[in-house]
Amino acid sequence: MKNIVGVIEKVTIESEELGNHINETVRIHGSIYKIRRMSDFAFVLLRTKRTVVQCIYTKEISRFSLDEIKEESSVIVTACVKGEERSRTGYDLQMIEIEILSKPEEPSPVVINNKCVDTSMETLLNFRPITLRNEKERAIFKLQEGITDGMRKFLRQEKFTEIHTPKIVYAGAEGGANIFCLDYFGREAYLAQSPQFYKQMMVGVYERVFEIAPVFRAEKHDTSRHLNEYISVDLEMGYISSFEDIMQMETMMLRHVMEYLKEQYINEIRLLKADIPVIKEIPAIKFKEAKELISKEYNRPIKDFDDFEPEEERLLYELIKEKTGSEFVFVTHYPSKKRPFYAMDSEENKEETLSFDLLFRGLEITTGGQRIHKYKEQIEKMKSRGMNVELFETYLMMHKYGMPPHGGLGLGLERFTSRLLEQENVRFSTLFPRDINRLTP
Repeated sequence: MKNIVGVIEKVTIESEELGNHINETVRIHGSIYKIRRMSDFAFVLLRTKRTVVQCIYTKEISRFSLDEIKEESSVIVTACVKGEERSRTGYDLQMIEIEILSKPEEPSPVVINNKCVDTSMETLLNFRPITLRNEKERAIFKLQEGITDGMRKFLRQEKFTEIHTPKIVYAGAEGGANIFCLDYFGREAYLAQSPQFYKQMMVGVYERVFEIAPVFRAEKHDTSRHLNEYISVDLEMGYISSFEDIMQMETMMLRHVMEYLKEQYINEIRLLKADIPVIKEIPAIKFKEAKELISKEYNRPIKDFDDFEPEEERLLYELIKEKTGSEFVFVTHYPSKKRPFYAMDSEENKEETLSFDLLFRGLEITTGGQRIHKYKEQIEKMKSRGMNVELFETYLMMHKYGMPPHGGLGLGLERFTSRLLEQENVRFSTLFPRDINRLTP
């Protein structure tokens, strides 16, 4: 019998440690990213899990033939770390020996070891398991890791409890036809559009909760901003004084995230040439006022009095940035008929809700607001919309037995990442996109 004691023997070092081993011999593992043959030596770029390390092959020092290795081979390299001022890292690795763990069976179908993967988005996504090996492509999702890590750290500091809600549900949170139906052992069920009902319920348990998880929307959109599965950053908080408390919390969270990225993800920011905004404050404007401002400034007639057109979001961003310098703007008090049944209406104007969207660089990334917390008030609004109250018995249980004033938001992670990197399509910031045309890989 052998006992597993929970200790992994370390046989190689991390690339981040190399600078501490100048003039020492080390072992490091990775994949051969690129081989550049020169007249009497070669540059061999080794892709490790976060960085690409430059190795030098010479016949005098290296005890193997360069012909033994191929690009995308998995290897362990024994090398001497040599200080090199001209190198980006401040050192090179003089290759001594190599252990080949595996070799590719075929050449890569796409060139991935240039600065960018120079191909169409369709090809980029078709060969996603391979194209993600490109240094810049994978940096996107390392930065995305930093976004969620920064959010988690902030929310825990603010005493939020992380929860995990069901993704198979009996009814859609938003209602309508844009929900995926499935057979649940002979019963009709749906993929969750949102954790809305559950995160509200959990406010009655923990007061402040959050979840970072996938949601599903059966929208037949084929645009640069829509996905049928995306990661939603959801938070809900109780005992609020007004819906502005939620906007204040999001402003604090985003400010923390930007600072966290600049501290912990400087290599990815440099590689992607990401323009990380400084958030001091975020302006807020009422929906109706925003529509009128766009119409006046651009001599543009208002066609839809209940929602924004994508072009209007872009124009509002340009106006706000010009007037305030902010790349973010909260739009508040959306029409009640365009918001879900649980959105609280304004006391001053029942046709408006205490809700908001957050636009970032011309794209809506967040929707949030205050929820109805009183049982009779929620019943009345549902009946006014012709809803069958009995179908929502378990949701209404929390209202019946008492809830504090509360509200929350949902932020689309891929949209946020895409705007942070100023990409043209949200799919570039989606690991394996799911849209109306794509189900693989």
